[in-house]
Amino acid sequence: MVVLALAGCGGSSSSSSQATTSSSDNPCAKSALNLVNAGQLTVGTDNPAFPPWFGGKEKSPWKVSDPRSGEGFESAVAYAVARKLGFANSEVKWIVVPFNTSFAPGPKKFDFDINEISYTPARAKVVDFSDSYYDVNQAVVGKRGTKIAQAQSTADLQGFKLGAQLGTTSYQYIKEFIKPSKQPAVFDTNDAAVAALKNGQIDGLVVDLPTAFYVTAAQVPNSKIVGQFPTGNAGERFGMVFQKGNKLVGCVNHSLNQLKADGTLQKIQDKWLAKVGGAPILH
Repeated sequence: MVVLALAGCGGSSSSSSQATTSSSDNPCAKSALNLVNAGQLTVGTDNPAFPPWFGGKEKSPWKVSDPRSGEGFESAVAYAVARKLGFANSEVKWIVVPFNTSFAPGPKKFDFDINEISYTPARAKVVDFSDSYYDVNQAVVGKRGTKIAQAQSTADLQGFKLGAQLGTTSYQYIKEFIKPSKQPAVFDTNDAAVAALKNGQIDGLVVDLPTAFYVTAAQVPNSKIVGQFPTGNAGERFGMVFQKGNKLVGCVNHSLNQLKADGTLQKIQDKWLAKVGGAPILH
């Protein structure tokens, strides 16, 4: 876990104190934050933006959902953090950042990116992560009536053609823990991976559990969550991503701690991710 020490930011328990304290006293004062554009919080995520992470009606340039709506789990979390940092909703700007680009080395056009990005030690070498805003398991989706739909263990999956998006921890999980006998398929986008399952090019799609619920509900007819994987192997945490060395991460962590302490983060999770407990566990 990447946590930056933050002198002067740990003692405040209200968002208003951050907005009113001078920048010389408080490195988390809005005027003291290290931002891409002064006075504006620039947030990145991928496009399309899918439920349950984002909601609202599709509106250009965003496809499927609109992060600017404040609807969906990650959109709601981003705006809650922004308010703790002293930003009005109108001062938050969303930009399109492809998934793999978000945690690639180099300068960033965003202040932070929020896009179901799991913390890994390798990624943390080139970008910084916030503390967890959601702990998640991986899951596998298959079509009803197919052989994979009857799988009851990780070992039962080894003979099937599995797939996942390039660069994701879902793909890593296939390779490191399921270890199928057939080479897993890899796709540039999750859209392409979903289409492959729909068209029968793969038997099973590995994604994080909340996404699995959306795939079965809205994207692949007659599909089911075959199961989720035990936390001991698959448990992950999602963190916001920052350019390496950006001290903003400490202020965001402070805001997250406040949102956890006052129950706001749990309320957002209950509202947008209420379904995620209902999948069988594959041992």
